[in-house]
Amino acid sequence: MNIKSLLLGSAAALIAVSGARAADAVTVAEPEPAEYVKICDVYGAGYFYIPGTETCLRIGGYIRYDIGFGDIAGHQDVPDRMGDGTHDTYHKLARFTLKTWTGQETELGTLRTYTENRFNFRDGWDEEDSGSQWSLNFAWIQLGGFRVGKDETAWDTFSGYAGSVIEDSLVGYGGDFDTNLIQYTFDAGNGFSAVVSLEDGDGANTIDSYIPHMVGGVKYTQGWGGVSGTVAYDSNYEEWAGKVRLDVNATDAISLWAMATYGTEKNVVHNFFKNWEGNWAVYGGGTYKFNEKTSFNAQLSYDEGKTFGLAANVAYDIVPGFTITGEVDYVNQGSSDYHPVSDDFWGAHLRFQRSF
Repeated sequence: MNIKSLLLGSAAALIAVSGARAADAVTVAEPEPAEYVKICDVYGAGYFYIPGTETCLRIGGYIRYDIGFGDIAGHQDVPDRMGDGTHDTYHKLARFTLKTWTGQETELGTLRTYTENRFNFRDGWDEEDSGSQWSLNFAWIQLGGFRVGKDETAWDTFSGYAGSVIEDSLVGYGGDFDTNLIQYTFDAGNGFSAVVSLEDGDGANTIDSYIPHMVGGVKYTQGWGGVSGTVAYDSNYEEWAGKVRLDVNATDAISLWAMATYGTEKNVVHNFFKNWEGNWAVYGGGTYKFNEKTSFNAQLSYDEGKTFGLAANVAYDIVPGFTITGEVDYVNQGSSDYHPVSDDFWGAHLRFQRSF
C-alpha cells in the first residue's frame, strides 16, 4: 500500500510539473502598441509621417471631365485645332491626375520631392490624340533651393502662368512647357527671390549640343501683389526672350495682372520659349470673387501678328473639392505676314473637377 501511494504521488507530481511547463510554453507576450499614422503639419495640410521615418508624405490629385464645343478646343496642353475643319463639334477629355509631395528637414535644408502623373482619355479629336494616354508631368528632387528632374520651364513657372481660365494660350505665352532641368532658386525671405535654370527642352526643341537652354529671373512679392522679370535663351536657335509681369490684389475680392513678352526672330519665328506671332505680345486679366464659392475669371491677349484672344469663365464650388466651370472663348486673327487671311473662331468649355 505504501509503494502504491508512493507511485501515485510521483505520477501526480510529474503531471503537475509537465502541466506547468506546458502552460509556460503557450504564454503569449503582450503586443506592442500599434504605431498609428502621425500628422505632419510642417509643410501644410494633408501631410503625414511615413511610419518609421522622419519623411512627411502627402498624396493628392484630381479627376476632371472637360467638354469642349466649337472651333477652339486646345485644353491647354493639346495642340490648337482652331479652324482645322474637322471635329469642330464636341471635344471631350477625362483625366485622372495623381500627385505626391514629400518633405524632410536636413542639415542642408528642406529635402522635397514632387511627382504628377496624368492619365487621359480623349474622344472627338483627330486620330492622333483620341484614346487613352499617360504622361509624367513632374518628377523632381529639391534640396534647399537646388532642384533637378522633370519639371516645367522656369520661363513659365517662376513669374506664374497666365490667367485662371481654361484656354489661357489663345495667344501663346510659353512655348513648350516640359523639360528636364537643373535649377537654383534663391529666396531672401523678404519677398525677393531669383532663379537660374539650365534646361533641355522637349520634342523638336530639345537641345542639340552641350549648351542648355537658359532662364534667369527676379521677383518681388508682398501682400499687395508682386512684380517679376524673366529672360530666356534658346541655345538651338540662338534666340532671346524676355517678359515682365505685374500682379495686384486690388481688394479682397479683386485680383488683377498684366504681362508683356518680347522675343527675337533672327533665325526662327518660334522656339522653345517663344510661340506668339511677331516680336511682342501683351496679356492681362483678373479674378472677381462673388463669394466663397463663386468667381469670375477673364483674360485678354494680343500679339504683333494681330491675333486677339478673349477667354472668360465662371467657376462654382458646388461642395468643397468639387468645382464646375463654364467658359466662353474667342479668337480673332487679323490679316498679317503670319496669316494672310483674317478669321474668327469661337468655342466654349464645360469642366467638372473633383480635387482631393
